[in-house]
Amino acid sequence: MKNLITVTLFSLLLACQPTKDQPKNEKITPPSTQVVLKTSLGDMIIELSDKTPLHRDNFIKLVEEAQYDSLLFHRVIDGFVIQGGDPDSKYATANDTLGNGGLDYTIPAEFDSTLFHKKGALGAARDGNPERASSAMQFYIVQAGVMSDSVINQAEITINERLASHYSYKSPKSQSWVDSLNKSIDTENVKLYRTAKDALKEIASTFTNFEKYTIPKEHRSAYREIGGTPRLDQNYTVFGQVISGLDIIDTIAAVNTNNLDRPIKDVKILKAHIVR
Repeated sequence: MKNLITVTLFSLLLACQPTKDQPKNEKITPPSTQVVLKTSLGDMIIELSDKTPLHRDNFIKLVEEAQYDSLLFHRVIDGFVIQGGDPDSKYATANDTLGNGGLDYTIPAEFDSTLFHKKGALGAARDGNPERASSAMQFYIVQAGVMSDSVINQAEITINERLASHYSYKSPKSQSWVDSLNKSIDTENVKLYRTAKDALKEIASTFTNFEKYTIPKEHRSAYREIGGTPRLDQNYTVFGQVISGLDIIDTIAAVNTNNLDRPIKDVKILKAHIVR
């Protein structure tokens, strides 16, 4: 149930000083932070988004603390995502079930209309909490291939169903079931979780008091030409993008996995570091 599908203000960006060739009143935009993710199957460079500062700063903090070093990509689904960041994976044996590890806090959801789940997107994993708050450590990288218009259209329907669920949670009619859902997550009560989810789903099925989401044309073009997982938009926070090493994502996604989507042969994050 807590298998995740995926705040310290710690800025590393130095203010750019104007040179004699630059007008003093000209605003200089500092470069975005980049992270090198060295894996046992190759390296990726990820650019973190400044539009999601809570996730960006938390990720930077964890990278600087070497929290991701020697962890595994514990969940790999070819045609979907590769997922890592479970601290329990550092010393895991071949028989261990992974995906439940994390830190004792979450990151509030951050959605921006320009950030979406195209191939290479870095997203924050999470459990089924009503606020869509992210795991402090676990993340995923989108690997999915190109999408047809019909699949994108179906994804738009799914997005709005999930938005209806989210906003319906705030209605008085849902409150007791939301409390039950939160309790089930805290206590890992699977039966209560399913009961609460079913009840909330029924309420959401007739809920219309929210602004429906339309997938923008430029996003549709990216999904048709590059690939991605549009059904995750507006439901999981995207906070970065792989700008080098898309082929490494495909290499990881192609490995053999067991029935829990864990690679048979460990795929390890050897080291993560900030590009200075």
